[in-house]
Amino acid sequence: MKDFSTIRVLAIDDEPAICMSLTAFLEDYGFKASSAESAEEALDLMKNNTYDVCIVDLRLPGMSGEDLILKARERYPNQRHIIYTGSISYNLSEKLLALGMRPEHVFLKPVRVLTLLVKCIKALAIDDTPGNED
Repeated sequence: MKDFSTIRVLAIDDEPAICMSLTAFLEDYGFKASSAESAEEALDLMKNNTYDVCIVDLRLPGMSGEDLILKARERYPNQRHIIYTGSISYNLSEKLLALGMRPEHVFLKPVRVLTLLVKCIKALAIDDTPGNED
């Protein structure tokens, strides 16, 4: 197994069981993982911690996942995001596409092949150039 211990990942989901299982999986894979159960909690964590990649549920209490991504990228331009949603009809908005997000950054719950999630996290963490779409 490769060493991913320098990659910091924040999982944001309002379901504690999902936060816990995602964080445990990421830690088992070697990532430095944390979780938050709301957008507001995530933004608070970001004030004192740096995250390379955030895995964001769209339906959160209070601020939506999309609004969280937009606000986080404004404050932390090198941070990258993966959307983790139960909505099978979700399409990236124009605002998220403008940030360089692509359909391969959207995962539907439940993720059946978690190694694809790991591959996406690694690719986003390594490519930290804002707006780079190569």
